[in-house]
Amino acid sequence: MAAYIAVSALSHEGLVRERNEDSLTIGPWTLCATVTTNPQTLLFPLGVPCVVAVADGLGGHPGGEVASALVARELAAAGPVLDGEEAVRETLQACNRAVFAAAAGDPELAAMGTTVAGLVLLAERAVVFNVGDSRVYRIAGDGLRRVSVDDSPPLPPGRRTTTMVTQSLGGSFGPTFVEPHVRSAPLAAGDRYLVCSDGLTDPVPEEELAELLARRRADVEGGDGRAAFELWKAAIEAGGPDNITLALVRIGA
Repeated sequence: MAAYIAVSALSHEGLVRERNEDSLTIGPWTLCATVTTNPQTLLFPLGVPCVVAVADGLGGHPGGEVASALVARELAAAGPVLDGEEAVRETLQACNRAVFAAAAGDPELAAMGTTVAGLVLLAERAVVFNVGDSRVYRIAGDGLRRVSVDDSPPLPPGRRTTTMVTQSLGGSFGPTFVEPHVRSAPLAAGDRYLVCSDGLTDPVPEEELAELLARRRADVEGGDGRAAFELWKAAIEAGGPDNITLALVRIGA
């Protein structure tokens, strides 16, 4: 059987927010500001560039769901030509300009913005990218390794999380330049990644996420979907204070 990409994902408003301002890109498929009640699993051949990304509209700003949806759709449209780090950087810069342009055309969307984090899966490597505090993790036998870089101010002693970000796509009243975090890593059969918004990682510590994923084998039927559901459940049981969007990525052979 040819190598393939399996992605199990869901997006939910949580228990506190009135609406979902997160959006999701999986290949050409997008889920924008919409709630899913069960994980959805999609399969793609490995070879053609495939984007898996989460965009989290900025809370406290108008139009968060508009900004995240715009970025999710731009990434889905650009996906087939994202053949390396430079193409990813250029596309994220274009997304930033598109968010500012959309906000400039509608006073009700002034200063709207979004974070974004994700992967471009190529034949033999993964290009990891982010702007803001949505995250990408590599799932390894010994736990989780964060491969994205949070754009957040230093945390005071005793604090594990913050709602502040130091850069985003859009998010201010005038155009600003962003410096996306972009890096490449080798990709092989059996590799697994988690892409998620901070609605998962703020209420659930990384150690708990790692333990949960270690209990759920990905190579058994339905394993990815069950793991995605249990990650969501952990965030809900921790209070579900924010929108929760996550995608579990597995390279099969």
